[in-house]
Amino acid sequence: MDTLKLKKAWELAIAPAKQLPMNGIMMYMSGNSLQIFSIMMVWMLFKNPITAIVNINPTFARFETEGTKANMLLVKLIFVATNLLALALGIWKVNGMGLLPTTRSDWLAWEAEREPLERATIVYS
Repeated sequence: MDTLKLKKAWELAIAPAKQLPMNGIMMYMSGNSLQIFSIMMVWMLFKNPITAIVNINPTFARFETEGTKANMLLVKLIFVATNLLALALGIWKVNGMGLLPTTRSDWLAWEAEREPLERATIVYS
């Protein structure tokens, strides 16, 4: 019975990885413009993995027994890793939409004016 519970836990742990290709195609097809559809898609791509990671213990509680407790740590780590891959897909999409401040021009408000090391002057004699 413990091996069956462990097998079902592994299926649940790699389920987010099975959704990555579909989510990637949906993100690609939604385009990079700021429209309500693409914003909602990105919101769901961030919300679902975060809530899954937060609720990891209740998710795997039905599979934990004394016999499977030692192996459940690796299962939970894989579950977190696959959800982090989904978050990375969301970050890729937000970057493609131009919403991540990744260039120097995005931070110009906090740039200090550069002080020159030398000044050249013309001296007339």
